[in-house]
Amino acid sequence: MTTLSTGEKKKVSYFREVQNELKKVSWTSKEELIFCTKAVIFATFFFGLTIYGVDLIIRGVLDGFTAILRMIFG
Repeated sequence: MTTLSTGEKKKVSYFREVQNELKKVSWTSKEELIFCTKAVIFATFFFGLTIYGVDLIIRGVLDGFTAILRMIFG
């Protein structure tokens, strides 16, 4: 019969506690996970394209100001 050292007892106790805590976790359903994943992907593309569009507008305005200043000051 082998006896466990204090360190080994702590490891076993730790993993038993982790196992007990994981039993208490409320996991999302597959449908909810798929819906949330789609929402995150859609939001990422939407905001990415919005930022890109705003960037193009700002660049166009700044290029317009640059062209006007070049016409005025040569």
